[in-house]
Amino acid sequence: MGKGAKSKKHKKGKGGMSAGAAPSAEEVERAAEEEERLAAHEADAVTEIKDVGNALCVGKGFVLADVDTSGTPGFSGGKLDGKAALRACEAELSDQLERLFAESTAGSKRAVLLVVQGMDTSGKGGIMRHVISVNPEGVKATAFKAPTKEELAHDFLWRIEKALPAPGQLGVFDRSQYEDVLVVRVHDLVPQEVWSKRYAQINAFERKVVASGTTVVKVMLHIAKEEQKARLLERLDRPDKYYKFNPGDVDERGRWDDYMQAYQAVLDKTSTVGAPWHVVPADRKWYARLAVQQLLLDALRGMNLQWPPADFDVEGERKRLSLS
Repeated sequence: MGKGAKSKKHKKGKGGMSAGAAPSAEEVERAAEEEERLAAHEADAVTEIKDVGNALCVGKGFVLADVDTSGTPGFSGGKLDGKAALRACEAELSDQLERLFAESTAGSKRAVLLVVQGMDTSGKGGIMRHVISVNPEGVKATAFKAPTKEELAHDFLWRIEKALPAPGQLGVFDRSQYEDVLVVRVHDLVPQEVWSKRYAQINAFERKVVASGTTVVKVMLHIAKEEQKARLLERLDRPDKYYKFNPGDVDERGRWDDYMQAYQAVLDKTSTVGAPWHVVPADRKWYARLAVQQLLLDALRGMNLQWPPADFDVEGERKRLSLS
């Protein structure tokens, strides 16, 4: 049994409850105790958050192979601190997303696009469940699979443009336009002379997206090959996780080095001033979730979002309401 793999009998879900079974009274009590510990720890945990954005930002000379995938750049606490800090910042993230939507009702064209890339099991789904779920109404999530016949009949950016967030929305891409310089390159699906031009096309496309008023946050969740093996083994150990296991993931592991080279090229060629990449060490799920949350908060804070003023006579409506 690999690292992190456990039998179903002992596997615990969120809050320490057994997966696939009704929680016992003991498990409910244990989960409640954990919630209390986190709540009591929130204020102190937030002080452990440093400059996550700069710590993770890809700059000139960045080397993916040098990243410690179990590290916690920009955060000085441990697991309990990280989970508590995530909780402590949920209210602000929800508030910022509501402000983003509110601005759009007054004509603002601004939006946010979160692009999430990573190898299989790197935690992309966990970002949706534990970070973005604070405000699902204002979120447009798109998971890009292998292109359909209709999509293949168009330019590779056609389906991407169709999925961009509307004003006031947070768009989330689970995989993205970058599959066309990752999978396509590794599997030699199109000639090199075709995919090698796509880096510049992607940069031009993202410049246009940013110019339209959308803030782009690009994240690569970076896990170690051995950590991926542990997570795949865990899925095989748990019948309630079989649905998440794809035998093709094992085949892809044989191309790991090719993928790392392809990702290095992506980071080298498409981390721009207007849309930089952030590489998030993802062996520790709690850290990856906190880091992505902080990257989103940095972007939203930088937008200086404001509540739109009333377009009606507030006092006049107050008087009318009191008389109704």
